[in-house]
Amino acid sequence: MKSDMGLIVKTTARATIPLIGIFGAYVVSHGHLTPGGGFQGGATIAGAGILFLIAFGLGEMKRRYNHHLYSALEGLGGLVFLGAAMLGLGVAFFYNTLWHSGPVFNGQPGTLLSAGYLPVMNIAVGLKVFAGLVSAMVAIAAFRRWNE
Repeated sequence: MKSDMGLIVKTTARATIPLIGIFGAYVVSHGHLTPGGGFQGGATIAGAGILFLIAFGLGEMKRRYNHHLYSALEGLGGLVFLGAAMLGLGVAFFYNTLWHSGPVFNGQPGTLLSAGYLPVMNIAVGLKVFAGLVSAMVAIAAFRRWNE
């Protein structure tokens, strides 16, 4: 399957896909300090994957997309999120146990490592949303191509 996109679109996509990914990682990692978080950052990073699909076509995406890897990443994101939520189960579900007693995530308020396990949960949600959205878009594109 050949992509219908031209050289300008492909070159622009090559230049912007890494920038979109970096910005999405920033949104995920700073979600407890600024507007955004795991869902918004994961959707932003998935936008880079969707841009790749649009610019280079389904054939190139199929060569680079590994369904088993994306499925494992989505499952890992869900398990890490649930595991972090269960850490404080002695007090309450989602109780932030690492905030006051953690060795790393109890820094000065307003800094990157200041929110207990909220950054860990943002990363888990971002991973799950990214993997799920890219997988869904690849499945939709493959189904559409199969029906033609």
